[in-house]
Amino acid sequence: MNIIKFGGTSVANAQNISLCINIVKQKKQTAPVVVVVSALGGVTDLLLAAAISASEKSEEYKPVLEKVEARHLEVIKTLVPATGQSSVLSHAKRELNRLETLLDGCFLLGELSERTKDLILSFGEVLSSYIISEVLKAQGEDASLADSRDLIKTNSRFGKAVVNFEVTNALIAEYFSTNKHDITVMPGFIAQAGDGHTTTLGRGGSDYTAAIVAAALDVESLEIWTDVNGIYTANPKIVKQAEPIPYITFEEAMELSHFGAKVLYPPTIQPILNKDITLHIKNTFEPDAHGSTINKVPEVKSGNPIRGISNVDDVTLITLEGPGMVGVAGFSKRLFEVISKENINVIFITQASSEHSICLGIVEAEAKKAQAAIDAEFDFEIKQLKIYPAIIENGLSIIAVVGENMKNHQGLSGRMFSTLGKNNINIRAIAQGASERNISAVIDKKDVKKALNTLHETFFEDATIQLNLFVMGVGNVGEKFLDQIKSQYSYLKDNLRINVRIVGLSNSRKMYFDEEGIDLEGFKPLLETGEATSTNGFISKIKELNLRNSIFVDNTASDTVAATYAEYLKNSIAVVTCNKVACSSEYANYKHLKNLSRQYNAPFLFETNVGAGLPIIDTLKNLIASGDRVHKIQAVLSGSLNFIFNNFGENTPFVNVVKQAMTEGYTEPDPKIDLSGIDVKRKLVILIRESGYEMEIDDIDTISFLPDECLATTNNDNFLQSLVNNAAHFDALYKRAHLNGDRLKFVASFENGKANVGLQFIPLTHPFYNLEGKDNIVLFYTDRYADQPLIIKGAGAGAAVTASGIFADVIRIGNK
Repeated sequence: MNIIKFGGTSVANAQNISLCINIVKQKKQTAPVVVVVSALGGVTDLLLAAAISASEKSEEYKPVLEKVEARHLEVIKTLVPATGQSSVLSHAKRELNRLETLLDGCFLLGELSERTKDLILSFGEVLSSYIISEVLKAQGEDASLADSRDLIKTNSRFGKAVVNFEVTNALIAEYFSTNKHDITVMPGFIAQAGDGHTTTLGRGGSDYTAAIVAAALDVESLEIWTDVNGIYTANPKIVKQAEPIPYITFEEAMELSHFGAKVLYPPTIQPILNKDITLHIKNTFEPDAHGSTINKVPEVKSGNPIRGISNVDDVTLITLEGPGMVGVAGFSKRLFEVISKENINVIFITQASSEHSICLGIVEAEAKKAQAAIDAEFDFEIKQLKIYPAIIENGLSIIAVVGENMKNHQGLSGRMFSTLGKNNINIRAIAQGASERNISAVIDKKDVKKALNTLHETFFEDATIQLNLFVMGVGNVGEKFLDQIKSQYSYLKDNLRINVRIVGLSNSRKMYFDEEGIDLEGFKPLLETGEATSTNGFISKIKELNLRNSIFVDNTASDTVAATYAEYLKNSIAVVTCNKVACSSEYANYKHLKNLSRQYNAPFLFETNVGAGLPIIDTLKNLIASGDRVHKIQAVLSGSLNFIFNNFGENTPFVNVVKQAMTEGYTEPDPKIDLSGIDVKRKLVILIRESGYEMEIDDIDTISFLPDECLATTNNDNFLQSLVNNAAHFDALYKRAHLNGDRLKFVASFENGKANVGLQFIPLTHPFYNLEGKDNIVLFYTDRYADQPLIIKGAGAGAAVTASGIFADVIRIGNK
């Protein structure tokens, strides 16, 4: 005999029911079929809402009832031929009239007992099973309807009745020994107490109904048809990369279903477990997909010890603690007894080895009731200060990593907690059973999405790491950076196992976000549709999305943006920047940012602050980390100034070269920052600090080559005009260098705790003499490079090379 069950989404409407009927007809070819059905999708929730509204004296239950009626009548009129509709419609309307009478009674009495609630909720399955059986008959099938209340007997614990299996198994066996129909339709979820009142088996109880029937008839397998391709490695609505688990053990399935895997109702497994009945989870909308097969020993074993990751939301932690608990027997017994008396289910338990506290996880809706009961039970001890009043923590979730073979693999818990820690996910409590089949942790509900995705990435995704980038500044450098990511996307994924996704973009006017990733082919029109830019708004949105491996990329030169870095780092959001303002600001702020980076495990990378794409800072970090000490630095750190002085000559006015450097993106948006030496001072102070010395930017002497008129300007137009006005001054500098065979270079120097920047006349024999174009050069004199310095040389300006340096920092984070 084939036992199959269809969930609410599978029978949500006429179209879906037709798909179910096709599956039933196919199954009928091999053996008689028992079809257990849920209520039409969403109807149980509607019935509950109507019952609550009626009991609260609100007439809102009436339109809800009308909606319930309309949905059922629509299915009948669509699937039952017109010639046979009359009797089916009449029967359905009689049931709906009974339902209306019950709701009217709740309204008049202003109350809703658990017994009445069960009866009201039963109408969903009663109606769906009747309609489906009549549709089958109308299509010429040998079908019958069996009322589950006649076959499944329970106690009177309304809402979640306990099955009397001895009586139930006998009734089911007797019924099907004489039932010779090809197809038998049964309502799921509902049963009957010994006194004849309707009971329910708990939400999701239709799965349980099917399992009860399967176990009573001792069949080989049970099929549960739903709207997904089986049990997934994680919730596919939260983790897009989640995959169906083709083979899984009963124990693993029970763990996953207990911790929130919605495909399967936890008690389902109990009746079929001892009889080793194979359970198949199938997709009504993809009937040919394999789905998930559940049995004692999987047909195909996986090499991955982790089978799945699941979660339970809306959890409350209740902690009972106090010095009077240590070494005193009986506290745990009393605690669990009082919880049991209140009919509260405990889903998580942990106790400190010191016996000073016991922590329980329960459903948040029952928190106040539990707190009051516990405080009442331990009132005497609380007054004696032996125990403190129960501590309640709401807004939590439980995440669980599940796998049958976890006990045979070392280091899994370490990987789990390390992964969570790297993403600033705080763990409030931990539990692991002796079987080592699952490791559970309680975290803030807001962190669930990030936790599930990071853990799934760690345990299931072939070591691929997803980086979620939020980019501020899409001008010259920013646009080049996005182009490089777009062109290298496949390479990064295939070769470095790094999946880069741009989630947020911002320019000076607009900011735009897409959690699924922004299409870089057409990001400009999308950005224009975004909301007004604000630094606080940008931060708030990143925190709200709370994505794993989040990286803030600053392509601006803004003081305001640089002032926000601390907020990002405090939230474990990495910062990658070409903006030199933060690292050249007060030394205390520089150290604060570095300390936050370490404290919150959030990388703070600024390679492009010095030398654009050249690996200057990274090389310096490695020197210091390996124990070397820097004594002296000599450098040409401004690619823009080097470009300007390399192209300035007798026949090329100074102002024209500056304009060319601005046009080609070699200078800052304000070129005076470069020509005044401020930019070079910023770079030098960063190198000095990264070398391990404390220095403020004002401690660096500046030997300016600009006349006072140029320094006094307040905008670019006036600055450029001042260069024209002082052309003779610049020509004189060139002639002096030319007559002596020297070249003009703007040099940064540090030695013996003293630093300066300024224009120098470089002779032919100096290493800086042949520095061409926009190149930078840095000479590090250290303990190991005392006589011959370590030299780093290359292009030090330009949007493309700066963007490549930012890109390299992003890759460094991905490779950590």
